[in-house]
Amino acid sequence: MIAAIDDLRRFAVARSFFPPTTLERALDTFAFVQADPIRAPARAQDLTLRHRVESYRAGDLDRRYATLEVEEDFFINYGYVTRAVQALMHPRATAPAWPASRRKRAEAVLDFVRNRGEVHPREVDRHFAHGTVKNYWGGSSNATTHLLDVMHYRGLLRVVRRESGIRVYGARESVPPPVDRSDLDIRLDRLIDVAVGKYAPLPGASLSNLVGRLRYGVPQWRRELKPALERARRRLAHTRVDGVAWYWPADETVEAVPASDTVRLLAPFDPVVWDRLRFELLWGWAYRFEAYTPAEKRKRGYYALPLLWRDRAIGWGNISVNDGALQADIGYLAGRPSRDRGFRQALEAELERLRLFLG
Repeated sequence: MIAAIDDLRRFAVARSFFPPTTLERALDTFAFVQADPIRAPARAQDLTLRHRVESYRAGDLDRRYATLEVEEDFFINYGYVTRAVQALMHPRATAPAWPASRRKRAEAVLDFVRNRGEVHPREVDRHFAHGTVKNYWGGSSNATTHLLDVMHYRGLLRVVRRESGIRVYGARESVPPPVDRSDLDIRLDRLIDVAVGKYAPLPGASLSNLVGRLRYGVPQWRRELKPALERARRRLAHTRVDGVAWYWPADETVEAVPASDTVRLLAPFDPVVWDRLRFELLWGWAYRFEAYTPAEKRKRGYYALPLLWRDRAIGWGNISVNDGALQADIGYLAGRPSRDRGFRQALEAELERLRLFLG
């Protein structure tokens, strides 16, 4: 029986930090890991996986990508999805349809990629010299990169690996057939279950936001997301705490699992942190990602990592590496470290894990 927000907080922490396992099993459990290019001190996907994968080192996901059953693609954000999840989202039709000139250009690029097997964007640009286009922010982007991105999004190309962080593309082996209307509800329900399974327990407003964000993964079905949300509200386990409705997978039971005496520094997009509304409801303070905030307006730092002690978010850390040494600037909500017995030792253990993770 859920009596208070404390029960939900313990549940959220316990279900997200499953016992460290293999990279394959962790990816299967999550089904989606959000990616971010900022490295401070490592990319978000690596900072997320290090808590769930035994002996994980920064960059392991990219190094082993070609051997894993995952693909780079959009889901609720851009990241790594299992092939089973990707299959639920494709074929991904988008509107408006391409004009004939762009379709011919894409067909020529696709033939070029098929002939080469895999291509770096520079190879395509040298061959076709596409020029520049206006990007999302109003500046100029390489037209080749833009076209490859769109072809990847539409499912014509896949990322086969990365070279110095740049996506190297190959052709998709086959394009899946159109989805039968009778299968659509099942697909959307499964996609919602994947998202909820990763981020639960979720307040009602966050569930709505999460389902709405599936428009990035399945733009062709965006009109079907509202009825899918209504089905999810009926299907999922739920309760009301302090006037807020909360949702989680129907086959899970909220249990009062004691938190381990562990300190964890979490990525800004870690499942425990990702939903800012949920974070504030569970821990009583607002976390904001400030990498794109002007330096003079930042409150906690460029890439502040929330600091979790047991099941409490009590502060944050800004981590860097200078001259091969790990530098940790830790801030606390209370203005001082926790006086709980064992905290300092647990913090040192976490910093040592970070040193090993960063190599």
